[in-house]
Amino acid sequence: MVVQWSRIAVAVLSVGIGMSACSRNLAATTEATPATPAGATATPANTASAPVVAGLPDFTALVERYGAAVVNIAVIEKDQPVRELSGGQNPDLLDFLRRFNEPRGGGGGGNGRQPSRGQGSGFIVSSDGYILTNGHVVEDASEVTVRTTDRREYSAKVVGVDSITDVAVLKIEARGLPTVQLGDPAKLKPGEWVIAIGSPFGFENSVTAGIVSATARTMRDSNAYTSFIQTDVAVNPGNSGGPLFNLQGEVVGINSQIYSRTGGYMGLSFAVPIDIADSVRQQLIASGKVTRSKIGVVINEVNAQLAESFGLDRPRGALISRIEPKSPGAKAGLKTGDIILKVDGSVIEKSTQVPVLISNQKPGSQIGLEIWRDGKYKQVAVRPEEIKPETEEKQASFRTSGEATTGKLGLTVRELSDDEKERIKTEGSLLVEDVAGAAARAGVQPGDIILGFGSKSVGTKTISSVKELQEAAKASNKALALLVERDENQFYIPVPLN
Repeated sequence: MVVQWSRIAVAVLSVGIGMSACSRNLAATTEATPATPAGATATPANTASAPVVAGLPDFTALVERYGAAVVNIAVIEKDQPVRELSGGQNPDLLDFLRRFNEPRGGGGGGNGRQPSRGQGSGFIVSSDGYILTNGHVVEDASEVTVRTTDRREYSAKVVGVDSITDVAVLKIEARGLPTVQLGDPAKLKPGEWVIAIGSPFGFENSVTAGIVSATARTMRDSNAYTSFIQTDVAVNPGNSGGPLFNLQGEVVGINSQIYSRTGGYMGLSFAVPIDIADSVRQQLIASGKVTRSKIGVVINEVNAQLAESFGLDRPRGALISRIEPKSPGAKAGLKTGDIILKVDGSVIEKSTQVPVLISNQKPGSQIGLEIWRDGKYKQVAVRPEEIKPETEEKQASFRTSGEATTGKLGLTVRELSDDEKERIKTEGSLLVEDVAGAAARAGVQPGDIILGFGSKSVGTKTISSVKELQEAAKASNKALALLVERDENQFYIPVPLN
């Protein structure tokens, strides 16, 4: 069964009234009463502890107060080529979509191009007509119409779309409009009640409720600059761009994606945190573009083996595996093997938190980092720079064969010549030609280049010969954290030795 990440705008093709989801793959108990110990005083049977949870919330006041600020968005998309659907999808759904993709009357005539219609949701954030929604709702639109709860319709202008966060800003010409209040997603806790208002399958102003399942969630097919609020609020095609409210009536997120095997809701919904979305809104209105920051480091997740190798008490933080030359990180004195534990006071449990926090900082502003280096905590100040589009093509990876040496780790490696190092543009000296045993299980691959290893006592040390690699393995007790280069990326791989 194919797992899909579904962006949840309803697509209504112009030749019929059928609707389908725009999607993308990704992927009362009884307790026994304990006996009372001899000499102990039994608790009276009618005495009970205060309940942890009492009653269910009533959302009616919230909906009455803020529901009018939620809008339905209808879109006429730009002409698109008719695409043949294939592979790994529900055949009944494919037949349904093919019928609505065909020109009226069937037979496949015409020029093969036709406009389609879509629907989504949004919410008004300023009384003069600015609206937030998802980027995928309006990114291919030739016409956008906004409908309010009192049945008024407005032609909307797309102010800007940020594809990275999937956030878009619309503008309608109106005054005195009802607006939502924005909250703080950082205060959300798993188990907290939240509600969504939107237009699932075109049913405008539908209200669904649930709880926060997790915060700061990242997905493997998502970008590095957005974390999501995961909920079990029922969200379906057409809810895209609608608000996620907390019990205080504040918008804490924009409903954006579902995780589904069928294309419909299966209990996993994801919302873009409203602080990220509002930052995008302000930048799009002010300059028409979104600026993000970086410090020029490549990071790894810290697992149990890496934490042990670097002397950290438990797996946490983000391990720096590479530093770009002349980058803000290099200028601030960061080193390969440093583990970032805090960014401006925010505790880092997972490495995916770091890009989100840093990218939202203003270029040139000062950021305080707490790092773990050589078994000690250290404070570092760094000033990020703006992320600019990459224009240079990446060099192709390079593989050779030649004389090899087998080491204790299960690695067959050989030393690179100076000419080879120049050709593949690497500073490493050891090429992995074959892998077996512990190294293979850990994820080392043929073609990897071994740069060095990391530990609590030496930080990160460069390895330039087979002998140095063997000595490093011999000196390590439980695991050797190898720093490897693969396809111009650098990261640590902990290889167990016991």
